Amino acid sequence: MQTFEGHLLIATPALDDPNFWRTVVLVIQNDESGCVGLVLNRTSSERVADHLPEWEGLVSDPKVVNYGGPVDPAVAIGLGKGQVGESTGVGGLSVVDLSGEPSQHSAPIRIYSGYSGWEANQLEEEVTSGAWYVAPAAAEDPFWPAETMWKDVLRRQAGKLSIVSTYTDEAQWN
Repeated sequence: MQTFEGHLLIATPALDDPNFWRTVVLVIQNDESGCVGLVLNRTSSERVADHLPEWEGLVSDPKVVNYGGPVDPAVAIGLGKGQVGESTGVGGLSVVDLSGEPSQHSAPIRIYSGYSGWEANQLEEEVTSGAWYVAPAAAEDPFWPAETMWKDVLRRQAGKLSIVSTYTDEAQWN
């Protein structure tokens, strides 16, 4: 079994599922039952103050709830840089227990609504079929500007993968 925990899934230009088009997903859990990840580059118009006001002071700008994925949007998941909490597989980045006390944490934090999930072997099949590029994640990734993240993450990759960052939104122009 390939492990994806602590890695980014970068949607290839061929992935046309509207839930994942041009997304960057951080895989935060990977075990024999499957994988759980968070879309890092989709913000919403929902303000953190409207849903989890006690956390607003720790959330980095923009202080909105981010779209973590299409599974269970009522679930809120926090990621914190330099936090003590459940491991994400990325050094210096952990899952924040949003049911706990905000005073136990420090900024910056990002909050996600919902998550992305794959059953056992499903993600391996999607990677093999060319839907995702897999790259190492960095603790700064969740705090990168959402509107440029897909291109910026690709641009920092070695070799020919960085060229993909220049693909236009319209495939016929590539």
